Formats: sequence, C-alpha cells, structure tokens
Amino acid sequence: MENTEPLEGKIALVAGATRGAGRAMAVELGRAGATVYATGRTTRYHVSEVGRSTETIEETAELVDAAAGTKGRGIAVPTDHLEPDQVRALVERIDREQGRLDILVNDLWGGDVHLDMGSSEQPNMWEMDLAKGLRVLRLGIESHIVTSHCALPLLVRNPGGLLVEVTDGTEEFNRQYRKPFFYDLAKTTPIRMTHDLGEELKEYGCTAVCLTPGWLRSEAMLDSAFHVTEENWQDACEQAPHFAISESPTYIGRALAALAADPDVARWNGRSLSSGGLAQEYGFTDVDGSAPDAWRYLTEVDQSSGSADVTGYR
Repeated sequence: MENTEPLEGKIALVAGATRGAGRAMAVELGRAGATVYATGRTTRYHVSEVGRSTETIEETAELVDAAAGTKGRGIAVPTDHLEPDQVRALVERIDREQGRLDILVNDLWGGDVHLDMGSSEQPNMWEMDLAKGLRVLRLGIESHIVTSHCALPLLVRNPGGLLVEVTDGTEEFNRQYRKPFFYDLAKTTPIRMTHDLGEELKEYGCTAVCLTPGWLRSEAMLDSAFHVTEENWQDACEQAPHFAISESPTYIGRALAALAADPDVARWNGRSLSSGGLAQEYGFTDVDGSAPDAWRYLTEVDQSSGSADVTGYR
C-alpha cells in the first residue's frame, strides 16, 4: 500500500508557529505524518508584544493533532527564541523525547508591530525610532541565529536534515530596496543565512533552503488590514485590487510538506524558493484549487495600476 504519510516518523521543530505561515506549516507537516514541536511566545496564559490573544501555540498543536490523525502529533512548547537558555532547553527536550530532529523551520518574526508598514510614505533610516528598528532586527534575524545555533547540532546528527529559513520575498524580488530599512534587512538576511548554512550543512548530508509565501492571507492581514475573513477575502480586492493574487497560509504549508518529503531535496540547497514556484514543481494547489504565483505577478504586473488581472498567475 502506498504511504500516504510521507513524513511519518520525522521530527520537526517549527519555531514561530503561533499563527500565519508558521501555524500552517506545522499543520501540514503533521498532516504528512510528522511529530511537530510548535513554539512561540503567545499561549493561553501569556500574550506576546504582537498583541494578538486569538492565536496560541496550544491551538496550533491541537490543529496539528487534528490533521495528523494517528501518525503525527503536535507538541506546544512556549519559547522566546531570543533567550538562548530557553532554546537550549527546548532542543534538549526534543533530544530527550525523540532522539533526533529532521526538520527545523525558522519562521520567527513579530516585527510588524514596530513598523508602520501600512504607510505609503516610509521614513528614511535616520528618521526611524532606533530602539524599534533594532528590536525588528533582533526579532527577524537574531532569533533565527540563536535557534539555528542551538538546534543544528541535533539536526546534523543524521543525514537528510532540512533547515528552512522563512522570509518575505524571493532573492530576485528582494534585490530591490524594500523600505523601510530595518524591514529590508530583516527580510533579506535569511536569504544570505541560507546560502551560508547550506555550505556548512552539505558536508553532513543536510540541506538549507529559504522559503517565502506570496501575499499571505494571515489572520492579521485579514482581520486587521482588510476586515474580512478567509471565507470572504475577495471582498478586500475592492480596496486593494492586487490582493487577488493572495494565498492562504495552507499554500506555504503544502510547499514545505512537499519539500520535506522530497528525497532529492538537496538539489535546492542554498536556494531561495517560493510557494508559487514550488507549486509548479510539485503540483500542489492552494485550498481553492488554484496555484497563485505572487512574486512573478508582483514583478510583471504594474503595481501602480488600479486594476488587476491574475490570468496566467494563479
């Protein structure tokens, strides 16, 4: 009988799995049979600086359990990934309970609350609040470094391990300046980190990739930015026509699950990848059956246009 759980027996850590892409990636890894440790700072008893109490890591673990059936499992572990002692304790727990780590996903962020990303006029670097800017770099870069430093010794213990750095934008798209300054640094650095760690991991038979969703319909994007739900998200296109190319978090989750199940995943080592690009490679779709290719669309379609035509892009 064909194995319908290609990641059965695999152990994954999704760092930053409270909501959005991280939550969806945890769920889809569990659906494919993996045991998933879901970490983050917002629990049923504590809310992080992001300020959203509506999503918690416990709920993420329950969603993993529901998707996984009898094969995979979700395990919620409250962790501040800027605290090395907490991350070391997390990795020691995974080692003690599982004896291995096969998939490490660095989806740590939380910097949006320190940036006014909705403004059409972004300030120059020297006009920004320095403390907030440095906090963005800690959340988007330092947290990834701390987690990799602590977890990679367990990952490289067995060949075939996969490190996934999650960012916003492909290497090609991010060659342009994505103002404001601190956001640009936070989202381009994981791409370089992937290149560097790919060089170090390959001698252990492991792989590093950088993965980005397209225009993600995260919980915050839906309810805070556009005041819609996943059920009526297309209503937001009246405000922002190009939102028609957006994708659900499940899409990036399916991209990750396809990567993790690929026996030839090493061919992607050091590369910048996107959900839309991988959909063409592996044949998965978003929840509505479409396959949006957001970064190609954003590059090729004039963003200044008041109308949008996603024909050929999803």
